[in-house]
Amino acid sequence: MRRLLPWLLCAAACGAGAGSPQEVVVIPPGATLRAVADSLAAHGVISSRGWFRLVARVSRKERKLQTGAFSIARGAGGIAALRVLTGGHQLLTRFTVPEGFTLLEIAGTAERDLAIPRDSFLAAARDTALLHRFEVPAASFEGFLRPDTYLFSRGVTPETVLREMAGTFRAEWDPAWEAAARELGLDRLGVVTLASIVEGEARADDDRPLIAAVFHNRLRRGMPLQADATVLYAIHEATGERKARLYEKDYLYPSPYNTYLHPGLPPGPVGAPGRRSIDAVLHPAAVPFLYYVAGPDGRHIFSRTYAEHLRAVRRVRAPR
Repeated sequence: MRRLLPWLLCAAACGAGAGSPQEVVVIPPGATLRAVADSLAAHGVISSRGWFRLVARVSRKERKLQTGAFSIARGAGGIAALRVLTGGHQLLTRFTVPEGFTLLEIAGTAERDLAIPRDSFLAAARDTALLHRFEVPAASFEGFLRPDTYLFSRGVTPETVLREMAGTFRAEWDPAWEAAARELGLDRLGVVTLASIVEGEARADDDRPLIAAVFHNRLRRGMPLQADATVLYAIHEATGERKARLYEKDYLYPSPYNTYLHPGLPPGPVGAPGRRSIDAVLHPAAVPFLYYVAGPDGRHIFSRTYAEHLRAVRRVRAPR
């Protein structure tokens, strides 16, 4: 350690001068020390990758490196970079919205991670001018925000978050989807609504086109969709509670979103669908299934007739 002392003093004293330009360095989750050093060197923050790694190990800060976005002066050097990367001074905060999240859940996450009041976020998500700007054919951004991980500063405005998420959703909307939707007799709202239900029902990716096919087959026959995801959403919207499972009485929950009580699609999406669910709705499997039940592994068993479905239900619920 004594031999390192002159180097450490030099590193601390010979860093960037006042007024040096700032570099935004993003450290992703799971980044190795070598990857962090490479990123710092690429931004001109450090001149020696090996020196940075050595200092990090000797000072025992290797495992204290944080993830996120940081503002560090170009030429700051290893000591200064370590001070920033381990000091909790992230420039931006990771804001992650998983597929299937509802507006209520997104608002709760925004309040927790970005210090945006929940009610302010929900009010902005229903702002008609903002909805019109992004051509959202609904009364809120429910379903029209791209589930993904974003970087925002804490205290950012809800409008900024919504513009980024809605803009990403719109940018990733494939123009070819419009023609595919028309062939299925759906508009954009119908596609997103049905995709959100598929998102809420599916656990395995290869089940998505099959579940979508069941819903398309039911819609063509005038059968109710009978999707648990819509009942869960109805209860969640009314009570704020996200139930882990439904009971018999829940299927009678009075709501236009309850597809056990009301035929056709619900009034709007029941969460934020991912691209895989949208693709499944627009390209459903060519199968005659009308029923499905979830197996113990999360995958579904599909049936053509109600009698077959009842047998599948008995198999799933049989003691093991």
